Amino acid sequence: MNKDYFFCGVGGSGMMPLAMIVQAQGGRISGSDRALDQGRSPEKFDWLRAHGVALHPQDGSGVVSADQVVVATGAVEDTVPDIGAARRVGAVIKTRPQLLSELFNAAPTSIGVAGTSGKSTITGMVAWILDQAGRAPTVVNGAVMKNFASPDQPFASALVGGPDLFVAEVDESDGSIARYDPTVAVVSNISLDHKSMEELRELFGGFVGRATTAVLNLDNPETAALAQTLAPGKAITFALGEEEAELSAHDLAPLPTGMTFELRVRGEAARAATLPVPGAHNVANALAALGAVRALGVDMDQAVAALETFSGIRRRLEVVGTQGGVTVIDDFAHNPDKIAATLKTLHAFDGRLLILFQPHGFGPLKLMKQEFVEGFAGLMRHDDVLLMPEPVYYGGTTDRSVGSEDIAAGVRAAGRQAQALATRADCGDRIIEIAKPGDRVVVMGARDDSLSTFAAELLARL
Repeated sequence: MNKDYFFCGVGGSGMMPLAMIVQAQGGRISGSDRALDQGRSPEKFDWLRAHGVALHPQDGSGVVSADQVVVATGAVEDTVPDIGAARRVGAVIKTRPQLLSELFNAAPTSIGVAGTSGKSTITGMVAWILDQAGRAPTVVNGAVMKNFASPDQPFASALVGGPDLFVAEVDESDGSIARYDPTVAVVSNISLDHKSMEELRELFGGFVGRATTAVLNLDNPETAALAQTLAPGKAITFALGEEEAELSAHDLAPLPTGMTFELRVRGEAARAATLPVPGAHNVANALAALGAVRALGVDMDQAVAALETFSGIRRRLEVVGTQGGVTVIDDFAHNPDKIAATLKTLHAFDGRLLILFQPHGFGPLKLMKQEFVEGFAGLMRHDDVLLMPEPVYYGGTTDRSVGSEDIAAGVRAAGRQAQALATRADCGDRIIEIAKPGDRVVVMGARDDSLSTFAAELLARL
């Protein structure tokens, strides 16, 4: 890895951990980021500079040599100045999935965590269990793992461990899952998100087929169907309350900040388990993580003990604070499955929900308009309020025919309270206006670091 790497979008949630691992393996790192040019998230870029990353404007000026490897997100377009510069100087261009899969496939043992929902949490749980078991994993996650965060590592979405065991969150949305050859393939669930179901079945089927062991969820019809296609002994299955599964959870009970359940592993005595993160979906995530480490021979008692000290993932139902009797929660939910998991978890306890949902693009709204409307309308209570700004839009040729008002109108037609306002600031003003003691404000959305800042500002205003 003794080369010069230039990361285009180095501050991104997927790019930053990869850059840190490449640096730890001997690469020299520089990069650019649109957020840096716009003055957003300055603390993140200060941290990168302090850790030896040279930063440049995203104008192509940082790409000067054919010896550089230029790493881009999935979209390699000449309209991006860094990519244009790379072509002019003859630098090698790699996409993030290309580089990550090369590192992943080079490790003797690997765990790839895939699925529509739960990937970051399962990856974080696997990382923590393996770390506590002394396995020294190298981990690339798409979100900050709070167990590994510290004043010196506030952006702990990567864990630099040994060369023999690599754990990565693997993405199907761009088709790059096809590049990974895992020892253990985890698939949490498969549902409509970015691609058609036919495409998803093919991608996940190939991913599982290339693995030595697959860890699959019997509660999800698509992953249960995948399990049926595999040779006996290749799948480790898990489910909530399903006796047929190799790992199952029973008697789930919510705590204010977590869950208790009985863990049953086929052929072993039942164990009482406590999870310090809330929601039935997180119990399913825990079963997936236990299945993954079981495939590598980690002792189950040791694994369950590690989960009891799992502190969660940043922006996954993260309580920002309580002010004047109103609690503010920061959450990554952005597709119908994740939104449903969040609303179900929060409705296990009393209190009205004031939901700010910022869509991360016009494309998902058009693809899943009906699912969004049905999800909110079906799970909101009569006194809950949904507020939506227009989707994040950075320019370009995106089809903008379906916007936030289309979702809000559908939710209102189903008898629930929903409004689309022009900006996020307008939504914030409205929340401050209507919030009262006992309410919970949920700030939902993805691909925008400033949502966490916005949540903190709301709390300060209450």
